[in-house]
Amino acid sequence: MKLPVPFIQLPLQFDAEALAQEIAAFGEADWREHPQKYPGNLWLPLIAANGDPDNESFAGAMRPTPYLLQSPYLMQVLSRIGAVWGRTRLMKLTGQAEVTPHFDVNYYWRARARVHVPIVTKPTVRFICGEGEVNMGPGECWIFDTWRQHQVINGSDDERIHLVADTVGSDEFGELLRDGQMPGNHVPEGWRAEVVAPTGELHPALRYESVNLPAVMSPWEMREHISFLLNEVRPHPELELAKQVTSRFLAAWQALWSEHGTDPAGLPAYRKALNSYEQWLKASAASLQLINDSSLVVALRLMVLSVAIGDNNRASSGDELRQNAIPAIPGPRTDRADRDPVFDRPVFIVSPPRSGSTLLFETLAKAPGLYTIGRESHALIEGTPGLGASALGYDSNRLDATAASPELIEALRRRFLAELHDRDGNAPKQQPLRMLEKTPKNALRIPFLAKVFPEARFIYLHRDPRETLSSMIEAWQSGGFRTYPNLPGWTGLPWSLLLVPGWRELIARPLPEIVAAQWDTTTRILLDDLAVLPPERCHVARYDALIADPAAEVARLCGVLGLDWDRSLDAALPLSRYTVTEPAADKWRRHEDLINRVLPGLQPTLDRAERIARAG
Repeated sequence: MKLPVPFIQLPLQFDAEALAQEIAAFGEADWREHPQKYPGNLWLPLIAANGDPDNESFAGAMRPTPYLLQSPYLMQVLSRIGAVWGRTRLMKLTGQAEVTPHFDVNYYWRARARVHVPIVTKPTVRFICGEGEVNMGPGECWIFDTWRQHQVINGSDDERIHLVADTVGSDEFGELLRDGQMPGNHVPEGWRAEVVAPTGELHPALRYESVNLPAVMSPWEMREHISFLLNEVRPHPELELAKQVTSRFLAAWQALWSEHGTDPAGLPAYRKALNSYEQWLKASAASLQLINDSSLVVALRLMVLSVAIGDNNRASSGDELRQNAIPAIPGPRTDRADRDPVFDRPVFIVSPPRSGSTLLFETLAKAPGLYTIGRESHALIEGTPGLGASALGYDSNRLDATAASPELIEALRRRFLAELHDRDGNAPKQQPLRMLEKTPKNALRIPFLAKVFPEARFIYLHRDPRETLSSMIEAWQSGGFRTYPNLPGWTGLPWSLLLVPGWRELIARPLPEIVAAQWDTTTRILLDDLAVLPPERCHVARYDALIADPAAEVARLCGVLGLDWDRSLDAALPLSRYTVTEPAADKWRRHEDLINRVLPGLQPTLDRAERIARAG
């Protein structure tokens, strides 16, 4: 919900110590990991769809879970606030964890306030929203502007636990809101928070959402949401045309509503109108950005188009609604004269080898309007005169910007362009175009690629290094990843995977030390190279998030990269083409002893990679 200020403190003070004692009854096994596996982010469901603790949906009748029913003071807290409650949880941040910066642009958050009651906290916990920052004290009651960019940083080594409750409000809640105070503003004389102590009441009456998504969105609701978004658009020459086309669409929707209402017989006509409007937006309004840096087209899809008709409710599972836009979402290309006329913001996935980049590549390659060469570009790049390992004296696969001469840039761009095709095998028919590329060796070539492709975007794919090291050992042992079988001066198993600077120092070293050096050198180089690029050109993906919730992670990445997505994703992605052995939980432990020997020497790089992945 958008608010006039970043934070409002409601005039209520609860007994945080009593709340802490009550929730202490929950064991560690009751807490769930964040759907996208963000480190240190845990939650416990109190109100959920149909009262089912395992149901993460934003849609359906919201009812108390067994956890809430055994927590009388938590129920008293919600009862005193007096709102109609939607999804409600306990949210935990472990020591030094954080909620990464984001803002909420979807339908669910348009009309809902998010109430925070800190239960376990410290003065070092920072809640940042837009230009405001507060430390929410134990037992206080707050709401904040979810439309602005916000984040939470737990600067303590101790865990932080908040009651976090979503609500569309009520008359009683409105009274509390009007009596609230705003940090930084003048506090009314005599303002104080009402102390709400625990009582003996076990199950106070609560009000719950029963209807939260429309069967068919009424023209009045649709007009309100779209008008809100259009008023949030930054000034742009195309805005007036977008308003005119939107007005015609809303008039057509009004006519359909008058004819069909919520009758299922009208759904094909509603769907046709939605699709026509969305196609126009993608083609002609893609450059419009909101003041919070989100794309208008993305916001319209999440807030209106995806929920406008019941059978179109992709959001009902929570996949779309979990997508939070993050800062510096790249909008579509503008018509500046200095833009690349051929390659529009090409995307390069970079990571140490065996980090899951093939799986991410094969998944993103299904995006409409995205072109790839269909494979890794080893031969394409190293087959370009002057770029092969032999031409470089087998020093390494490292290429910096000095290697990108004008002649070489032209040749390499031409080679890529000649082999590109979309997900259906069709060659591009117009330029500029969006390209996706992934080759492990490119983790050592970021400055080179950034010069060859001036608008290049890089996705750093982070995976648990233990899993990566284990997979690298398997790759060497399998014999299927031999890149330089006759590497001059090398002894032992034929050289596999990418050729890192300093490889000669690894001659006669045990295999775990070789792969550890490959991982460490590659990770340090790629992180150093990304650090000097503008932030808007660098993004992070997490392998664990991709595996845990493919739909949510792909939706997030498409949002930050400015890509469309039109396919559903199963809970489990298919195996990538380069899988050596079947994935399994803790598969890396088959090499646990070997890996544990080399991990201490990797600790500085391990810590740095995790910090960057966590910051996202």
